[in-house]
Amino acid sequence: MAAVADPRLRQLKIKTGVLKRLSKEKTMYEKEVVDQGQKVEKMKAEGKDSHDVNKQIEVLEESKIMIPDCKRRIKTAYEDLKNLVSESEKDLDGSEELKQAKAILGETVLEN
Repeated sequence: MAAVADPRLRQLKIKTGVLKRLSKEKTMYEKEVVDQGQKVEKMKAEGKDSHDVNKQIEVLEESKIMIPDCKRRIKTAYEDLKNLVSESEKDLDGSEELKQAKAILGETVLEN
């Protein structure tokens, strides 16, 4: 008789993946803001067409707007995963999914 997988293991795996993805997304936007800022400064220094510079500034602003949104979504995902871990801890102790969930919770830095 095959053992039925606990649906909480699947939820742990999904919520862990969501938190990982959102953290990577925030890091990507932060890097993009730095890179785009340098590109805008370089274009200004080179005396590029103001329309082109303004377009790049728009791209920069869009990236800046995404960072607070990512932080908000990370906080929500963190709380969801933390709650699921605390609910599942006794029953699923020793499972790989629980270990990974705890690891990502430990790595995640919540910012205001």
